[in-house]
Amino acid sequence: MPVRLMGQFYRHAPRYGVGMLLLALYQLFQWWFDTRMRRAINFATSGASAQAIQLGQWLVLAALAAFVVRVLSRMAIFNAGRIAEYELRKEILERLLKLGPSFYRKMSTGEIMSRVTNDLVQVRLLLGFGVLNIINTGFALVSALAVTIPISPKLTLASLSTLPFVLLITRGFSKHFYTRTRDNQDALGKMSSRVLSSIAGMRVIRSFALEAEEIAAFEKTNQAYLEKSLALARLRGALGPILQATMSLGVLVVFWYGGSMMLHKQLDAGGFLSFYRALGRLTWPLISLGFVIGLLQRGRAAFSRLTDIFSAVPDIVDGEQALPAVATGRLEVKQLSFAYNGRSVLDEVSFELPAGKSLAVVGRTGSGKSSLAVLLARLQPTPRGSVFLDGVDVCDLPLATVRQTIGYAQQNAFLFSTTVARNIAFSIDQPDEPESIAKVEAAAREACIEDEVLDLPDGFDTVVGERGVQLSGGQKQRVALAAAFASEPKVLVLDDPLSAVDARTEQAILAAIDRQRARRGLILITHRVSAAAHCDQIIVLEKGRVVERGTHEQLTRNAGIYAIFAEEQRIESELLKLGGITPEDQQVAE
Repeated sequence: MPVRLMGQFYRHAPRYGVGMLLLALYQLFQWWFDTRMRRAINFATSGASAQAIQLGQWLVLAALAAFVVRVLSRMAIFNAGRIAEYELRKEILERLLKLGPSFYRKMSTGEIMSRVTNDLVQVRLLLGFGVLNIINTGFALVSALAVTIPISPKLTLASLSTLPFVLLITRGFSKHFYTRTRDNQDALGKMSSRVLSSIAGMRVIRSFALEAEEIAAFEKTNQAYLEKSLALARLRGALGPILQATMSLGVLVVFWYGGSMMLHKQLDAGGFLSFYRALGRLTWPLISLGFVIGLLQRGRAAFSRLTDIFSAVPDIVDGEQALPAVATGRLEVKQLSFAYNGRSVLDEVSFELPAGKSLAVVGRTGSGKSSLAVLLARLQPTPRGSVFLDGVDVCDLPLATVRQTIGYAQQNAFLFSTTVARNIAFSIDQPDEPESIAKVEAAAREACIEDEVLDLPDGFDTVVGERGVQLSGGQKQRVALAAAFASEPKVLVLDDPLSAVDARTEQAILAAIDRQRARRGLILITHRVSAAAHCDQIIVLEKGRVVERGTHEQLTRNAGIYAIFAEEQRIESELLKLGGITPEDQQVAE
């Protein structure tokens, strides 16, 4: 059994210990019941009815006590399995939050969901039902033999003649259970991933009229899962009857040999019935042993898939150094270079952002602007010795400290399937407090989205749907921008916040950005010269390198890339005006 799985068992050892004691007590009651039942039957057959009735009353009480103990034993062990499942699910989520982009490129969301749901259920069954039956089978064997051997050692030996065959059968099936279960779980993960991607991309599928193709692709994945499931079901279905038939041979041996002993007066009626009942207590655990073996292998296979998450190495790890007592948010980038899959994305980028100042990062698509933004907030593995916050290397700081200090609003806004207010207040501890509500409304007003939110059916309480499907692209971007404002970081990194808004809204957001840069450091990633002009300093990226730096006025006077951008955008604006198209119309069209 894997070390982590054994760790869960040891962690809940007190519960398992109580369960074991209760199972031992239950089997003790069963032993007492079988041995006293023999005497009661012999009393009844010999005419001693008074003694038989009195002993029968005690047997009823023993049966009731055994029932109570049996229920309590299952509560103790099953609860241990469920608590272990809860702890493992929590541990998995904590692990997933620490893992970096390299892990999520390898494992799809559907695969992760399959592991966190279905695989964890199999682990819980192993730690609950599986552990209970393994322990109970051992105690049942001891309890049954304590009854049968004193009655007849020969009959006991004969009744166990099929036990070696049972062990060989279960061992042979065990290996196949593991491989088929893992194949089945893998197929389920692929099917879950397919369903999740289909639901997430429903609008795209419909817009291209690809419903039939999507159904066909799902049918192929679903068929593969069906085949794996049927292969596992056939194996599971074959094991039970084979074991039952094998154990039935042992029962026939007991009736034949035991009946012969009774005819020859070597065994009384009470002894035979007690022997048969004790054998029945042993027969069922042995028959269920096949199910337990299957459960064990399914649990092992499930946990081996969970190990893919537990063993994954995070790309980004916490530092242990603290920021200075008075943190200002001064940001320095020194010779920052970064490569993705061997391809250079940033090459020796350097700049400084004093506290309370603003910087625009301008460049063509693919110049490395967004990569620079995510590296500042350590959302990608930031190279050591390249980014400093208040003089401290961000690699030496706790991730929570870095990301609370450097707020990052990404270009492709992601919204949770909750209300607008909760999305804006995502970083606020108590979003329902009056002060928090006021902060949410102020942030929405600052991001120029408040009026549109109030026009929604339930205002700020409107549920935006999966990934904000109920909102337009511009609305989602501005809700995400409001969330960034509400988090109140010391340095705010805005990745192209104007890409999905019209010109009028752009001017309002730029005014809001002007107000924000008066309160905190600001880095604006943009391709619009009009937006960059609002910042104190500008750097221009080209193929990952800083090729120009200065103020808007300085750069427009130079015959560089920035001046070319400015001229291109000026000509584009003039052409639109000559064509009778307003900037607002153009932005709406985009």
